[in-house]
Amino acid sequence: MLPKLLFSVLSCILLGSLPTASPKSRSSTQEPTVNIGSAQFQGVFDPSTNVTNFLGIRYASPPIGELRFRAPQPPAPTDGVQQADSEPPECVQGLVTDSEDCLFLNVHVPGNRISAKPTFPTVVWIHGGGYVAGNASQFHGSDLLQEANNEVIAVVIQYRLGLFGFLAGKDVQENGDLNAGLLDQHLALKWVNQHVSKFGGDPEKVTIWGESAGAGSVLQHVVAQDGQTSPPLFRSAITSSTFLPSQYPFDDSIPEGLFAEVVSQSNCSSASDALACLRAADVSVLRTVNANIQGAVFFGTFAFVPVIDGSFIRQRPTVALREGKINGHAFLAVTNMHEGNIFVDQTGVVMDTSTYAGQLFPKFGPEQNNEVAKQYAGLGTTLNQINNIMGDSIFKCPSFFMLSAFHEHGFNAFKGEFAIPPALHGMDVNYYFPNSGPISFQNPRFSAAFSQSFLSFVISQDPNDKLAPSEDITPPWLMFPITETEMVFNKTAIGNGTDIHPVRVNNELLERCSFWESVGALTNQ
Repeated sequence: MLPKLLFSVLSCILLGSLPTASPKSRSSTQEPTVNIGSAQFQGVFDPSTNVTNFLGIRYASPPIGELRFRAPQPPAPTDGVQQADSEPPECVQGLVTDSEDCLFLNVHVPGNRISAKPTFPTVVWIHGGGYVAGNASQFHGSDLLQEANNEVIAVVIQYRLGLFGFLAGKDVQENGDLNAGLLDQHLALKWVNQHVSKFGGDPEKVTIWGESAGAGSVLQHVVAQDGQTSPPLFRSAITSSTFLPSQYPFDDSIPEGLFAEVVSQSNCSSASDALACLRAADVSVLRTVNANIQGAVFFGTFAFVPVIDGSFIRQRPTVALREGKINGHAFLAVTNMHEGNIFVDQTGVVMDTSTYAGQLFPKFGPEQNNEVAKQYAGLGTTLNQINNIMGDSIFKCPSFFMLSAFHEHGFNAFKGEFAIPPALHGMDVNYYFPNSGPISFQNPRFSAAFSQSFLSFVISQDPNDKLAPSEDITPPWLMFPITETEMVFNKTAIGNGTDIHPVRVNNELLERCSFWESVGALTNQ
């Protein structure tokens, strides 16, 4: 079971369900309007930030009725000026305000005079939430603009979640579309490619950035279509806590079993066409089924995640990375020091490490389970070992796999580590989005140094090109893997001082990552 405790923690950390930023009051001047050809949108200028916010722009038709479990379709043209002044409804995730009609994005633009000249680099933020929760309103893109001195445009997107976005199996492959949630994101990136220039953004200078499942989504787009996405939809990528759980072929027994369970709990078992029955089911029924199935999985894991579909995602991500089949030309990864802890039951009910490995990766046999126990035997208590198994295998090592792929292609690659205590998964997010919630280390110089490293990368593909050279306290970043270094962002043990410095990555961690790569065929990563 996935206890309520974990749901609560995820709501505050992984899912980002924190107090959300509200659009500021309108200015008294004429609000900026943008015409993208098929629709016109009027945004809201916020004089306090000097940012124009275009909220709730539809990038796809409502994925309802016959479009449920299918690839997203472009929206129909609309007449007149659409008021882009309200946050969109979140995708279905068990909230009273959620909706299937949720494929919207927000665009945040410097100033109040929108130029049709493509000038600004653009960052596209993909929210996290285990592919089961999250929304655009949690992350106000104007925060990123402030950190970039209003030198970028930010786009924040939504995508289908849970079984609505990631139901798999042969029936879906034959009569629908697999990885619908990823295809939503792909269509949103196409929208950016086609239309961001109307807002003053440069479609040739797009960076995709996400956290947790959003970072996992970034990984999926990096390896999408065997690295041959055309036209290219982004030039660089950032992952904050790369999330790579087991990713099975769509017809594997595990996704097939999940499909059968959805059918059963939706009272569609006797239907001659199970998928048609699911399409006809009321959204409230599927919302309940989605929650029931997610609530029954092994602690810290998620039921509905991307699969290998043979078309968009053609092979295991680690294989595509190893073979250099990647989109993009620069990469920056950051992880948190203690990635795994919130996904492990910390209440004292601890199984041995070999048993835990078998629960986390059900394709493992006794040989692999015992080898995991050997790999982690020297890392303190059993609980600490299990925390590290989760953190390494699902978050940290996938980040290093991505770094190696970009480096071996001759591209810029950089690694950061967030270490402000307690440095749990997701605790870096509010340093990028300060309007999303409180931070644990109240030091403006640290916050600026940390967040601006990422925005500098968005602008120039290099975090060393500082936005405020005289104020930025971050020492020079070294490109990975020069001596396998990462930039650690921490505070001093005493007082409120900053401690930002490059260090060599722990060699034992890299050796454990080599082990995880060697068993990738059984972890299905």
